[in-house]
Amino acid sequence: MRIATYTLPVTIMTPLAERIRPHTLDDLAGQQHLAGKGSILRKAIEHGHIPSMILWGPPGTGKTTIANIIANTLNVPFFTLSAISAGVKDVRDVIEQAKTKPDCILFIDEIHRFNKGQQDALLGAVEKGIITLIGATTENPSFEVNSALLSRCQVYILKALDEKDLTQLLHTAIEKDEILKRKKIELKETAALINISGGDARKLLNLLEIVCDTAGKEIIITDDLVMDIAQKKIALYDKSGEQHYDIISAFIKSIRGSDPNAAVYWLARMIEGGEDVKFIARRLVILASEDIGNANPTALVMANASFEAVNKIGYPESSLILSQCAIYLASSAKSNAATVAIGNALNAVKLHGDLSVPLHIRNAPTKLMKNLDYGKNYEYSHSYENNFSPQEYLPKELAGTKFYDPGKNVREDELRKFLKTLWKDKYNY
Repeated sequence: MRIATYTLPVTIMTPLAERIRPHTLDDLAGQQHLAGKGSILRKAIEHGHIPSMILWGPPGTGKTTIANIIANTLNVPFFTLSAISAGVKDVRDVIEQAKTKPDCILFIDEIHRFNKGQQDALLGAVEKGIITLIGATTENPSFEVNSALLSRCQVYILKALDEKDLTQLLHTAIEKDEILKRKKIELKETAALINISGGDARKLLNLLEIVCDTAGKEIIITDDLVMDIAQKKIALYDKSGEQHYDIISAFIKSIRGSDPNAAVYWLARMIEGGEDVKFIARRLVILASEDIGNANPTALVMANASFEAVNKIGYPESSLILSQCAIYLASSAKSNAATVAIGNALNAVKLHGDLSVPLHIRNAPTKLMKNLDYGKNYEYSHSYENNFSPQEYLPKELAGTKFYDPGKNVREDELRKFLKTLWKDKYNY
């Protein structure tokens, strides 16, 4: 017997940020230096001819909106790709289509996530005018976009939206959105909405929508209400705000504390919050020396390899690399002996200033230097038993000062024994 099954239709509502996305420069929040009367970008659009460009600015400042406004105003074929999911094949497919359609615009969101090969695939089409490229990035394009492509693009810098712009955006949404207009909404306080969103217009509007959906049909929006709903409904994470620093701190301390489970949880929070994966990878490289050091020298090799791999692979696959690295570092023996050593040495430099290099270990490339006893009586280590000579290498004012004290772990215990056989009781190893 066949049993009939029925699937109820599911209505997926367009997010508020999309419903009220501006269609003209006049409606754009902020960015008057680009979109205002007489501005350079507005003039280019009004003249119907725009250069390839990189829009650089913080999240939620209008980069995607500007690209859409340009395409709508010029009424030209418009392709869009996300560097998170698109590959070289996707880029080439768009270029092939563009060859049959004049004046095509290709918008690439988060172009900084494209690797060199993906960026190179764009270069020829931009040079030949097959496409007009609009790239959006939150990262400095001087570092993240290769020089050949960057030289063929005009860089426009978008500014963070100020409190006035964001407050006006909230009022606009409440007054003009067809769904929110069905409710009775009083916007009494805005500080929590603005602070949690971190100046990101998209996050601001999405948070407003969550609050309005949760609070019912008659709503008085206060900071307390927003905080209460936000804590329950969303994982708070702001790449430039307090949560950014709190969560990276929790991540690092979990690895330092040898808890791989907590480490991958905080890693997931950062990835889900849109944190730059290269930022995370850089912190792992630092941690490998700061908190593990010579207790497991392979940790630095692993972290550095992970950083290189993340640069090549990009998001989302780089989350696998970061997870592997974080778990390995969390599971490694720990030592901060190298960190303490350089701290001690830096303090000595500050305390004693620029002490003279002992003559016997100075370089003596000229006859004059040799006549001044540069390099005199230097004992070449490899000429001695065990490749070692117990001569002094520090300035006389610091002779016998021990900056490095090996940590108490298996590998550094071996280093301590080795150093002790060489230096006997000089450094009290």
